[in-house]
Amino acid sequence: MAFPRHLVEQWIENNTINFPKSGDPLPPYHGLLIISGSNDLLLDKTIALFNNLNPDNVAVFGNLGSMGGLRALHNNLCHIASSHLLEENENDYNFNFASRELGDMPAVCNFCRREQGIILQKGNPKAILKIADFAKPEIQIVNRPPGTGTRLLFDRELNNAGIDCEKVKGYDNEVSRHLDAGVEVLTGRADAAVCIRPVASLLGLDFISLRWERYDLLIRKEKFFERGIQLFLGLLHEESFHTIAKQFDGYDTSLSGKVVFPQKTAGH
Repeated sequence: MAFPRHLVEQWIENNTINFPKSGDPLPPYHGLLIISGSNDLLLDKTIALFNNLNPDNVAVFGNLGSMGGLRALHNNLCHIASSHLLEENENDYNFNFASRELGDMPAVCNFCRREQGIILQKGNPKAILKIADFAKPEIQIVNRPPGTGTRLLFDRELNNAGIDCEKVKGYDNEVSRHLDAGVEVLTGRADAAVCIRPVASLLGLDFISLRWERYDLLIRKEKFFERGIQLFLGLLHEESFHTIAKQFDGYDTSLSGKVVFPQKTAGH
């Protein structure tokens, strides 16, 4: 039987373990905060802010994609996983993926909401208006790797448009970060990519919105109150964090720092 390529890749990502199993928990916190998962411009700047404000602590980031971040959290390789995996109902993010990967649901704290869409060369010279235009033979795109939330969204958009990914020129041309995708479009090596609006804002590229998404931080409940984690989450309530977010178009920090799981129930 033949299966669409994007479905096969999703199955592989959901059923392949990319990290060695570890039965040992992370050691007690001694000043090194490890964050892994989906990359983001605001997250990069927030990590730099954390390091500047807390000289006795160091935060580092591993760019593994959303699914890679969940697996790192599962294998005790990080304190915080960053993720924006769209659920099948297309209304929520991360919960079912985290439940399947981790078994015991972690605490989920929102980092920000951000706008996903299509980034284009300034002036949109190829007259791209929607995802379906990616199937045109003259359109060259750049893509994100399997296991990233953006790749999951892109594959879903292709499927909804009835487009075979094999017909999309550049589908196999993968870059690891949103900013890398933006540079490919800026330099003309690609005509378009699915990417976040803040990259378009930074690089002066055109942008067509697809949706606003919730970009979350996932933390094991037994680690939630460790000093480094609380210092980092505390930054999301500071004016300095919101000021950084306002430097870009495409971020909404109204939910930042709020726990979205466990959710409060009536009467509590």
